[in-house]
Amino acid sequence: MVRHGQTLFNSFQRMQGWCDSPLTDAGIDNAIHSGKLLQDKSFNAIYRSDTMRTKNTLIHLLKESHIPENTRLTPIESDLFREEFYGFFEGQNTDKVMETVGLPYGCRTFLNILEKYSIEESRDFMKKADPFDLAEDNQEFWDRYDKAFDFLRARQNDDDQVLLVGHGTAIRSIVSRYAPEIDILKSPKNGSITKLIVHPDTVEVSYYGNLGKTPI
Repeated sequence: MVRHGQTLFNSFQRMQGWCDSPLTDAGIDNAIHSGKLLQDKSFNAIYRSDTMRTKNTLIHLLKESHIPENTRLTPIESDLFREEFYGFFEGQNTDKVMETVGLPYGCRTFLNILEKYSIEESRDFMKKADPFDLAEDNQEFWDRYDKAFDFLRARQNDDDQVLLVGHGTAIRSIVSRYAPEIDILKSPKNGSITKLIVHPDTVEVSYYGNLGKTPI
């Protein structure tokens, strides 16, 4: 699972869940770096969310692959693989949003919330703070991502190797749920790779946020 390359909203420190923005030059470099790390890998299928940022990340990533263009797999896109939905707070300044969301619980930043509570509770806090009640709470997020993993299971065979281009908080959340021993206080960098092994009833995390400093 690859986190998409840096976007304009990432660089502007804006909340970016279901809203979208283009890749920056640095974001294109992130995608190229991911492609280089995956050059010697072969995949049975490629998936991505239905966002522009994952589509463009995949385009640049595949340019670095050894797969001939006329034989590349057609990516499967699904809204199930989207980032967490931030509702009313989409597109707003991240620091200001997290202060608004966290203050009732004695927190001023997202990191404070993670340290004092959890990424799961952060979603419930945001839902409560959303005046339109649109942000995904933890149950809504996992109802969707459970369906996302079932979507993969239904389409792939045992031992298939799958590439999925997705999103930072979603990756963080998957790791928190299935490998709580891994520290998620640091977000996976744009273009980093997290390896998951999807079993019939659970998900195993092999590594998190790898940028190539250890074997992919």
